[in-house]
Amino acid sequence: MPHEKESISFNDVMTEAKKYLASSESLADIERAAKFAEDCHKDQKRKSGEPYVVHCYAVAYILATMHVGPRTIEAGLLHDVIEDTNVSKEQLAELFGEEVAEIVESVTKIGALQFKGKNDPEYQAANHRKLFIAMARDVRVILVKLADRLHNMRTLEYQSEESQQRIAAETLDVYAPIAHRLGISAIKNELEDLSFYYLNREEYYRIARLVEAKKAERDASVQKMISEISEMLAEHHIEYRIFGRSKHLYSIYHKMVVRQKRFDEIMDLLAIRIVTKTELNCYETLGYIHAKYKPIPGRLKDYIAVPKSNMYQSLHTTIIGDEGKIFEVQIRTEDMDAVAENGVAAHWRYKEGSKYDARAEQKEIEERLSWLSDFAALTDENADATASEYMATLQRDVFDVNVYVMTPKGRVIDLPNGATPIDFAYRIHTDVGHTAVGAIVNDAMVPLNTELHTGDVVSIKTLKGTGPSEDWLKFVKTNQARNKIRAYLTRKEAERKEEKVEQGEKVLTDELRKRGFEPKEYMDKKKLENIYSQFNVHNHTDFMYNLATKVINPTQVVEKLTNQKRPLQETDVLTRLNKEQPKKRYATKTGIIIPGIESMKISLANCCLPVYGDEIIGYVTKGVGVKVHRCDCANIKGQDARLIDVHWEDEDSERMYDSDLTILAHDRSFLLTDVVTAVSQTKAPLIKVSMNTHRDTLTSTIKLRIQVHDLEQLVNIMANLRRTEGVMNVERVSH
Repeated sequence: MPHEKESISFNDVMTEAKKYLASSESLADIERAAKFAEDCHKDQKRKSGEPYVVHCYAVAYILATMHVGPRTIEAGLLHDVIEDTNVSKEQLAELFGEEVAEIVESVTKIGALQFKGKNDPEYQAANHRKLFIAMARDVRVILVKLADRLHNMRTLEYQSEESQQRIAAETLDVYAPIAHRLGISAIKNELEDLSFYYLNREEYYRIARLVEAKKAERDASVQKMISEISEMLAEHHIEYRIFGRSKHLYSIYHKMVVRQKRFDEIMDLLAIRIVTKTELNCYETLGYIHAKYKPIPGRLKDYIAVPKSNMYQSLHTTIIGDEGKIFEVQIRTEDMDAVAENGVAAHWRYKEGSKYDARAEQKEIEERLSWLSDFAALTDENADATASEYMATLQRDVFDVNVYVMTPKGRVIDLPNGATPIDFAYRIHTDVGHTAVGAIVNDAMVPLNTELHTGDVVSIKTLKGTGPSEDWLKFVKTNQARNKIRAYLTRKEAERKEEKVEQGEKVLTDELRKRGFEPKEYMDKKKLENIYSQFNVHNHTDFMYNLATKVINPTQVVEKLTNQKRPLQETDVLTRLNKEQPKKRYATKTGIIIPGIESMKISLANCCLPVYGDEIIGYVTKGVGVKVHRCDCANIKGQDARLIDVHWEDEDSERMYDSDLTILAHDRSFLLTDVVTAVSQTKAPLIKVSMNTHRDTLTSTIKLRIQVHDLEQLVNIMANLRRTEGVMNVERVSH
């Protein structure tokens, strides 16, 4: 067995608690909780045959070694009374206070989730989600649960083999990562080794034998180095503790499997830790060691100046000792060592005599553990996600972080491998992510898809009014960023569609009125449904959207709805009598027809450049004939007296029309090349192109003049351009 201990008694708990609790009232409360737990569990036995209360003592003892507050120790003693006895939360609150009762109830809810739904990943993910939400509300709940899980793992031999496998797998996947993120390395390491033992006993013993085989030789080398360093520190009058560190077996196995390292590569690194009194002593010690021994370049890590996200602080260096042996040396203060072992619990070690405030403590922990507040935000943001999606986000964004970058003000942001400035931006704030247009890493401008590395100092350039690009989804690594980008794009698409639907309804209403029909009679959705299939659409939204974007011609819609070209009125009698002899229509090289007019000069307006399929109107000019504009052209508004009806002639496949487009995009390498390629893929002639870069916003404006056969081709080209990486907006130009 990897871990064997004698049973813990209540005396052991009190001995440990008295090391830091001097208040007789606090100690009395703990004794009262122990007596209550003993009475509640008096007839219960564990599978080992021991009285059940021994487990409660063990949990309380583990908590006391972390120097938690008395309420947390009480909760550790009472953590199973609601689940396993007839005691209610209300009774517990009356006897021990609301605070203890809340912790116990939360631990109970987590405990009820443990072994259900083992064959249903979604159900199991839902269980874990509840566990993490409990952690976000009160970290003490997880401290009690970790202590509970650690003692259960120490006594797992009494469970069936199937239960051993299931509990060990859950411990390795869920509880060990939580302990790591809370900085509680002592519990994390033991949970990993115990899980390793039950999940892969053969490999566990193989690595244990390899470690034992060279133990005497390594111990001798470490002791020799300890003696040399001790002598040196004594000469400089530095107070210290120094000792060798042994690697735990799972970490060796993990490095061999995941990092593909040989056992000899891992074990050749001999580990020593030096614990001093002050931060200054740490840097002094580092200087003396580097003066005496040769440091390996690139292996110095200063986690004192830049702590890890779990509050870990230490100096790490790798040196070459006698006979070429390589040593890893960690240097830290006593307080830093306590945090390294017990993490969040060590940070706020119970302060006797101070007025305790659970909410203030949780807030303080969130301030020190920035990821915990990020985690709480992730929990809120993913409220509608499935449990599996939520767990995937948590695993990627919280548990798998290995890259630590900084803001210009020194705040450390933890990210997964491969993360980019966009992931960083969304971790800072949603609005920073949405409006990001550029990134500066280590004082150099970089593309937004640049991979970040530990130690990078990152600053994000933003521009109000911009939004995320769909192309960002191709390179972001955090689920948090991906989910926010998708939510933004979905919302904007819905807003655009809703706006276009309103525009489409207005277009059709205006066309009906222009042709003398009452819109209310024909805008009924049931009537409109009858003609959807004739325009290859299946619902009201798509129909109106296509009307607004000019994919569907409103004139044709009105004709289908009314079954006639024009409404029949009394003034149309002559038209009815002469319908066999309609007026001549004369065409021009522009493809425009003016009913009843033969010799009139017709040209397309340069301000809006209409193309076949656009809704058009004629404007009678002085001495220049008729200029044909798009109906939405701003230059003809208020000119009703000089406007005349014009129509497109039947489409001519040979006829081409000029069209001007403006593109707004994030500036990047090869942007113009990709835009030109997107146009060429549609086989549209490119007449001219220009590009202007805006350094302050890291954006570019590209202006194109292309030639198209009709509106449908133009719409397809614009859609193709919008799919180009970095492109934020594509619009037709009106001069």
